[in-house]
Amino acid sequence: MSTSALFGVTFYLVVPFWAMMILAPRWSWTRRIIASPWIAAPPLIVYAILALRDLAELWAVVSRPDLGALQAFLGEPVGAAAIWAHLIAFDLLIGRWMYLDARERGVHHAFLAPILVLTILLSPFGLLTYLLVRAVPRSRRGSRTASGGPR
Repeated sequence: MSTSALFGVTFYLVVPFWAMMILAPRWSWTRRIIASPWIAAPPLIVYAILALRDLAELWAVVSRPDLGALQAFLGEPVGAAAIWAHLIAFDLLIGRWMYLDARERGVHHAFLAPILVLTILLSPFGLLTYLLVRAVPRSRRGSRTASGGPR
């Protein structure tokens, strides 16, 4: 499969998981599926395929961090596609953690859903926002249960 095809498919491999967390948070299958960290495997497999294509250069970049070398590697199609797959996988793991943690802590889904969308687009801001919401005591959030309603 070409680098551009792998890049193009990467995001779509995780869309079903994000959709479940955002649009069907209380569906019985959502909790079961999202409970598994293996949901990150599809983009990680894409990453592995891309990384193995140029492992020597990737190893040189990550073992001796240098901004110029990293910039050059990421400027290549394989480097850009690999970092994209890496980001997609780890963003999903962050979103998964937030979804599960929010249910445990009683964060109402009305707060969580837009944060998950923000996490898809700009995960550091999404994570920071979730951590701020999480820091607010449950009584101040007005949540009755982790899913926003009866379990």
